[in-house]
Amino acid sequence: MKILILGGYGVFGGRLIELLCDSPDLNILIGGRSLAKAQAFCKRIECAAELLPLAVDRDHIDASLQEHNPDILVDSSGPFQEYGTDPYKVVEHCIRRGVNYIDFADGSDFVFGIDQFDAAAKVAGVFVLSGVSSFPVLTAAVVREFAKEIDIRTVTGGIAPSPYAGIGMNVMRAVLGYAGSPVSLMRAGMPSVVPGLTESLRYTISPPGYLPLRNLHFSLVDVPDLQVIPRAFTEITDIWMGAGPVPEILHRALNMLAKLRARLGLPSLTPLAPYCYWLLNHMRFGEDRGGMFVEVSGEGGEQKVTRSWHLLAEGDDGPYIPAMAIEIIVRKLLEDHRPEAGARAATNEINLDDYERVFAKRRIVCGYRSRTGDYKSAFEYVLASCMPQLPRSIAEFHCCADGSEWTGQANVRPASNPLARLVALAFGFPTVGGPTPVRVTVDREADQEQWHRQFGNSSFHSTLSLGHGLDEFLICERFGFITVSMAIVWNEEKLHFIPRRWRLGPLPLPRFLLPKGNSYESDNDGQFAFKVELAAPLLGRIVAYSGTLTLSHSGDT
Repeated sequence: MKILILGGYGVFGGRLIELLCDSPDLNILIGGRSLAKAQAFCKRIECAAELLPLAVDRDHIDASLQEHNPDILVDSSGPFQEYGTDPYKVVEHCIRRGVNYIDFADGSDFVFGIDQFDAAAKVAGVFVLSGVSSFPVLTAAVVREFAKEIDIRTVTGGIAPSPYAGIGMNVMRAVLGYAGSPVSLMRAGMPSVVPGLTESLRYTISPPGYLPLRNLHFSLVDVPDLQVIPRAFTEITDIWMGAGPVPEILHRALNMLAKLRARLGLPSLTPLAPYCYWLLNHMRFGEDRGGMFVEVSGEGGEQKVTRSWHLLAEGDDGPYIPAMAIEIIVRKLLEDHRPEAGARAATNEINLDDYERVFAKRRIVCGYRSRTGDYKSAFEYVLASCMPQLPRSIAEFHCCADGSEWTGQANVRPASNPLARLVALAFGFPTVGGPTPVRVTVDREADQEQWHRQFGNSSFHSTLSLGHGLDEFLICERFGFITVSMAIVWNEEKLHFIPRRWRLGPLPLPRFLLPKGNSYESDNDGQFAFKVELAAPLLGRIVAYSGTLTLSHSGDT
């Protein structure tokens, strides 16, 4: 099968080729204005597929189609928002030449208008699929899964790229093009217009059982989802889609520019693209991880429900997700599963199961959460769909009744130096090393848990609660005036407690001074087992202990 990729040596086209390059059944034509760049790309990539560099100008695409006669043309160039007065010239030439067409279009108006070619595409016997990327194909696949059980009224989603993913110049131009200009969406059941990048929200992407992304700032973006998803799911009254790039300081600066443009009627910000492109590709710091979320609200049975889907991608795997939709379609074509002829947005072409199969080949995980329902503890809420994976001993400990008491043995390693010992004494941590009996009592009050711990003659207690705001989907443990916010991660048959933030009363404390340690719970031949290490920069080990517990008194008896 012969595929011509416009912009094949660019960011999205290049990643698509990397995803497909293991297939010897493909002949891939790398098209772009620069033959030298296309040749350089072909030289640096090892590929089982046959690669051919070409000089192709989209303004003269008909000649290339006639000469090379591809089976499919993939447009990965863009920006689709700036295709001028004749944005569909490539589409029209493909239909005329009988060439199937797929694009990465991220412009909502472009994707929304593609169905005007439906009749012509059907007559020509070709498929024309627009917006074949994370937005809106993956979003729509998730919404369809929720729609099986919920009458959806509102949809909110967002994508958070890794700061190390890199951003193409055309993407930067597209973003600056709609910053502060009208973006069409559905609000309260009516078509509405909001200036791009002028509305924001905060959200934590957190697949249950995995280390979440930090709470991020998302801003409204112009993506096809805003128009094509309400068309596909007519019961939807509100939809909002955002992006959460970091560093946040640059993101907020772009918000300010967008608001100024909208308020003062300033011209397009696209002349700033080279400068923003340079900044975003050089100011890289933070976690090399990315993610995506889709949250829906509606009627489930006879009650209102709010559920969310979370995706987390580690390192270099996240940037491939936008290209995976086209990868899936191409691989299906190689297996003789062909999309129906006609022109349309690609919202119904791929199911979530298709995505999950390609996700499984990489460090990409997904999970579901629900904001509604009855939960026995904050841990059950945070762990959500991961809870059934826990051994019975751990699940019983975190879902035990109010007033339950657990007893057992622990081995204590005291503070490593006199200063650390003073800190341990201040909090009531055990300071005498060696084996010692231990008793833990769990009292539940509303949405809080009081953990009382007795190690021999030493005792201390803490209050655990569900995090909110910046601590969303974290467990907050308070020792007096100090509160530590922790991620709860299930990995290698252990439930890990990973500190993310801490504060003194309402005041945040420096993250680099945050006490840490290898702390986790596990199952030891049916017994609840624990290991806690607490060490701080400059202080060293404050306390460490490990042991097992058995339920000695259930609070409900």
